[in-house]
Amino acid sequence: MSVNAPPITATDSLSQALKANIIPNQEYLLQGSVLDSAVEVLLHRLRGLCDNVDAGPETFDDQEVCFSLRDPNQQAAPLMLRVRKALDARDMPFQLRYIGQPDLGDKNRPTVVRSSLDIACSGMLIEFLNELGCRIEFEYSVKGYMFRKGRMKITVAKVFKISQSSMPPEPISQSYLVELSVLAPQGQDAIGEDMRAFADQLRPLVQLDKIDYKRLGHMSVT
Repeated sequence: MSVNAPPITATDSLSQALKANIIPNQEYLLQGSVLDSAVEVLLHRLRGLCDNVDAGPETFDDQEVCFSLRDPNQQAAPLMLRVRKALDARDMPFQLRYIGQPDLGDKNRPTVVRSSLDIACSGMLIEFLNELGCRIEFEYSVKGYMFRKGRMKITVAKVFKISQSSMPPEPISQSYLVELSVLAPQGQDAIGEDMRAFADQLRPLVQLDKIDYKRLGHMSVT
């Protein structure tokens, strides 16, 4: 490199990494649910199928807060950001996550695909977002189990309402949310076929599928 060449900035490094397609900024996703009464059977099946069978699944107990940053001129959709912190490991960094709009693709695409960026942050993150003008849209806690199968991550989790009093959190339903996901660089759509094949092994205990939340919203309104 020439002595007079300008130094490489973090923005330059990020741009080069994006061009080289080495940043895992795409999430491939399938979702479903299982009743409380059947979750132990599903966990047993996952223990037999996944990589961490000897050590058992990882457990997690997290709180997630969704923030929105609105355009002052109201000409663009709000930017949605999620902050997650571990309630069972206070020394873990906060996680800031951006999730783009899901792309369902055509009916032959095996999974939902959406942009996803995750950044580990300090405990001052929420104060920083408040200073930027972000506002809280909703929050919840989630507690459950995480399995691994190669690059695939499988979570089985109970979602709870955040209580504003000293009362314990209240579950929002009598079922567990099941998610199968992979983070990968753009263009690796073949992973969707592997995910679909794995999801088929979990039937009929749980049906993992592409969820169109916009369609669900229209159905609830009508």
